[in-house]
Amino acid sequence: MPKAAEVNAQTKTRSAPTPSSSTDFKNFVPYKPKRGEEYMSEGQREHFRNILRHWKAELMQEVDRTVTHMKDEAANFPDPADRATQEEEFSLELRTRDRERKLIKKIDATIERINQDDYGFCDACGVDIGIKRLEARPTATLCIDCKTLDEIKEKQEKG
Repeated sequence: MPKAAEVNAQTKTRSAPTPSSSTDFKNFVPYKPKRGEEYMSEGQREHFRNILRHWKAELMQEVDRTVTHMKDEAANFPDPADRATQEEEFSLELRTRDRERKLIKKIDATIERINQDDYGFCDACGVDIGIKRLEARPTATLCIDCKTLDEIKEKQEKG
């Protein structure tokens, strides 16, 4: 293998970690309620606990990867443009991790709601949020109708 190809191959293996998306929790088997099963039964609560724990673990792994990446890739480039590029890269990673830090707090609060049997019901009107909606957005606190109204109000206030 020629020298340039070796350097290029090494550079590709050390690239920045891919940003985590908020849909990483989607690796689960959808819950199939049993006939006559009560909404938010223990089985359902355990299903959502597992989804949330798995999602949190994935986010924590991303944090570890970012720390390792930033330590390994930190260099004092003599070229100001290279330094600026690296700083911008790190800045974007840190912003992403900050959003994920907030999401981890939300996940912890949601797990606490499950433990207190307060999960799966709309904060605004008290109706069932629904299993499919919660599987799509496990940290949801509003039913789809209240969330839609909330978004309409927000849109009207911002103009």
